[in-house]
Amino acid sequence: MHIITARVPEGVECLDEIHVIGGKCLHGNITVQGSKNTVLPLMSGALLYRGISVLKACPRITDVFYMEEILRALGAETWWEDHDLYLDCTHADGSHVPEIYSGRMRSSIILLGPILARNQRAEIGYPGGCVIGKRPVDLHLYVLRCFGAEIKEEEKKITVSCKKLCGTEIVFSKRSVGATEQAILCAALSKGTTTLRNCAREPEIVWLCRFLNAMGAKIEGAGEDCICIEGTEKLCGTKMQIPADRIVTGTYLCAAAAARGRIVIENAPEGELDAFLQVYRKMGGQYEWNSGKLIADGSQVRFSLPFLETEVYPGFPTDLQSPLLAVLATVPGKSIIKENIFENRFKVCNELCKMGADIRVDGNTAVVCGGRLHGNCVYAEELRGGAALLVAALAAEGSSVIRGCSFIRRGYEDIGGDLKKLGGLITEDIGTVFYENIQL
Repeated sequence: MHIITARVPEGVECLDEIHVIGGKCLHGNITVQGSKNTVLPLMSGALLYRGISVLKACPRITDVFYMEEILRALGAETWWEDHDLYLDCTHADGSHVPEIYSGRMRSSIILLGPILARNQRAEIGYPGGCVIGKRPVDLHLYVLRCFGAEIKEEEKKITVSCKKLCGTEIVFSKRSVGATEQAILCAALSKGTTTLRNCAREPEIVWLCRFLNAMGAKIEGAGEDCICIEGTEKLCGTKMQIPADRIVTGTYLCAAAAARGRIVIENAPEGELDAFLQVYRKMGGQYEWNSGKLIADGSQVRFSLPFLETEVYPGFPTDLQSPLLAVLATVPGKSIIKENIFENRFKVCNELCKMGADIRVDGNTAVVCGGRLHGNCVYAEELRGGAALLVAALAAEGSSVIRGCSFIRRGYEDIGGDLKKLGGLITEDIGTVFYENIQL
């Protein structure tokens, strides 16, 4: 028996709001959901095997549902058992990803390599997603060309074709997580050996390599500057436990810091948050690891940051820049943040200023003069900025309403429920939603 959870039907409008009464310290224990940035490339990689793969502890978030719908459009069968996602790609012989699907999420571009390796042709509408910067697909197309693909770009779609992907050597002009993932996925079933240099080193790259190796791929150097892949004729199915989401973990640490609370994260991804935790300590936060648990005390957060810049891993992650801005808006003194990854990461600043934040943006640099925040009605315009507004609302005096929360749900399974477990005064209103189990 296959179980599918129905989503909100097309045409049904949701109020999509989160209401917060701020000023209450957060305390308690929490378990973090599976990693969004890990699971999406693994779902793409499942196409490389004509059979069933299982992703355990998979986050039930909008972006996963979007990717699931794309795989189903290609002919895959999918079903859920609690938080385990089953992907049967036996008959996923489709080669066309309609724009209605790809337009919802930019990470859909990583499907090109697996579809091409499987079906010799792939067509996708130009990818969409959060508006936080250009994030061009040029590096992805460069990767595909290196493997021998012919590419045709039109106004609304990209078409690639190749009878057989051939191993190659690629030196990335800059470290790109998506392009590195694209190259790894292309190389797994290619003919010959592939060498990748100047690779992204994010944990998500390591997990993708582990997943493919468990399927029978031959990959060495995961997490290093140079990755070598020996192509193989075919892969097999496997099961993979999705690790805890490091960005969600950092967001909850920011929430506790802004509310000056003390929390315990039961399954925090140790070793993946070092750059963030260094910053957390500089602000006055204290933490310790104990038997796999991260115990974090934000009650003494009171120091500004003279200068901080976002960097590729293992530097400070751009995905935590916005939640950190919300924390710094509550800390006395002047802090400076330079954004080096996405040019539109400061879109959230206007909404934070509606809550009393003193933030001045000049190009890719934001100057924050900390003080007191007050409740207001604000709008989320993208995923991490929306989470930052919720962090700010927890610290603000009075009530806040955060609208446009569909962006937040792209990466956070139940952020309102999680923060309520920690004592946050939060209610959600997502209008009319039909949840039912369908037996197939």
